[in-house]
Amino acid sequence: MRSRLVSNCAAVGSPAGLKCYNRFVAAPKEILAKTVLSRSGIGDYSVNCYVGCMHGCVYCYARFMRKFTDHAEPWGKFLDVKINAPLVLSNEVRRKKRGRVFVSSVCDGWQPIEMRYKLTRQCVRILVEAGFHTSILTKSKLVRRDFDILQGYQNCDVGCTLTTTDESLRFRIEPGASPTWERIRVLEEACERGIKAWTFLGPFLPGLTDTDESLDRLMGAIAPLPLEHVCADKLNMRPGVWGSIIRFLNKYDSRMIDWYEKLFFDEETHEQYRQSLVARLQAAASTHGVTEKLRIIC
Repeated sequence: MRSRLVSNCAAVGSPAGLKCYNRFVAAPKEILAKTVLSRSGIGDYSVNCYVGCMHGCVYCYARFMRKFTDHAEPWGKFLDVKINAPLVLSNEVRRKKRGRVFVSSVCDGWQPIEMRYKLTRQCVRILVEAGFHTSILTKSKLVRRDFDILQGYQNCDVGCTLTTTDESLRFRIEPGASPTWERIRVLEEACERGIKAWTFLGPFLPGLTDTDESLDRLMGAIAPLPLEHVCADKLNMRPGVWGSIIRFLNKYDSRMIDWYEKLFFDEETHEQYRQSLVARLQAAASTHGVTEKLRIIC
């Protein structure tokens, strides 16, 4: 019922899409943050204006954040909004050493609710103007709204996560995110405006988004773009992810569950899969002339 209703809405990321999608998510809770510029293992810092994410991706690694909240709702069905984030960040950039900032690490800073609050937009402006290198990763076309802030600055870059060009499958694994072709258009426009752009391919779902055909189509789609680099990674079973994957497979194709269990929890099988994925990623990159840009994480 939920998927049918949401798929009939206007595109997620539009005002109409936001109104429709919000029907299936608890009302956002406005909170006050004590700090926004947080130490991070991805860069020197990370900035997250929201706790929770309405994109609802089945593989989302940020599920662990739920234990730091008082929410009974499952991940993807609640959202906390740090309404004072720009004010707190304005004070922090004056006191903290400049460095690289990842936006965002445990939510998508441009998920639909950002249209209403514009917190990530304000924080990005504060960061780039204060001289912090701001690295963006999103699955939302809404980030194009903020290219007016980024254009002309060298201390920033924009990345989009891409998992598959199969829109039917994409909707099932990333129901609240922008379609893949719209994310590719985001990268195209960033390059046209002289903004440094890159892409993250994955995390891949074995047998679904990691097939030779799927990898070839992804590489072919981004190959014409003058991207800074192309990152790629396998699916990692971080806390809470396995349960989400099982629920997805039960609806999609329950026959895959036993194979997935062996693939991720049998050490030898997992290593064989990792090596195979690396080799196939390298082959697809070579076919489309992006070998020098490819950075395989897995």
